[in-house]
Amino acid sequence: MATFKDFRNKIKPNWCPGCGDFSVQASIQRAAANIGLEPDELAIISGIGCSGRISGYINAYGFHGIHGRALPLGQGVKMANQDLTVIVSGGDGDGFAIGMGHTIHAIRRNMNITYIVMDNQIYGLTKGQTSPRSDAGFVTKSTPDGSVEEAMNIMEIALSAGVTFLAQSFSSDLKELTSIIEQGVQHDGFSFINVFSPCVTYNKVNTYEWFKKHLVSVNAIDGYDRTNRQQAMETIMKHNGLVKGILYEDQGSKSYQSKLPHVKEEPLVKQSVHLDEETFQQLASEFM
Repeated sequence: MATFKDFRNKIKPNWCPGCGDFSVQASIQRAAANIGLEPDELAIISGIGCSGRISGYINAYGFHGIHGRALPLGQGVKMANQDLTVIVSGGDGDGFAIGMGHTIHAIRRNMNITYIVMDNQIYGLTKGQTSPRSDAGFVTKSTPDGSVEEAMNIMEIALSAGVTFLAQSFSSDLKELTSIIEQGVQHDGFSFINVFSPCVTYNKVNTYEWFKKHLVSVNAIDGYDRTNRQQAMETIMKHNGLVKGILYEDQGSKSYQSKLPHVKEEPLVKQSVHLDEETFQQLASEFM
């Protein structure tokens, strides 16, 4: 059985010292080992940004896609080989700006994959501009007088779009984040996990100390029921999205793949794509 070390490779991450993405990487590796996966049973698909590098730092199948397009790639991988555990990862700029359309439709489609977003409220790779998650008044090189736009509450949006597994965590809480990823991967449907992952270089507002002061755990809320969608929305709105833990899970959900009658038990990648001459001529005749 694979261990945490088996999901390591020889590539040293070049994130800034103190970046929260290190913990996200470690949590994915630990979760994969705890679930009992082998490296060749896991695929990490990423987009562009500091977070996009993660697909090259884990010993598993990996694909580093283009900006905002990690989710279409991840869904394609899952459709071609449903035996693979697919984790798509990216940043708040990647997933909630240029890739927002893909995020919404992946949520409503309920594809059986896990989407982990490293949310640092800024564009780090391009040296510090506002992202859709930056608060109003946030000062950056591109907004020297402060951003005039309000921050997107992605938790409200995801729940409204029909997400069947919704969670949020903090990169410094390795134990909780690992557990959440494990449960997200084992959920039959689209699992959306937003992770506050502070950018220590360009975001001097939303720091580790800031999150420790402002985040509220749903585990500390009396009577919280993660199967209650209305309560999840009310809690998210009450705390302006600054809640962590598993916020909602539809335990009776059915994934996209399970609803397709023509999806075979044998993955597409293992099926023969050879067409004999008779079959080819029959198909061609339909277009003549």
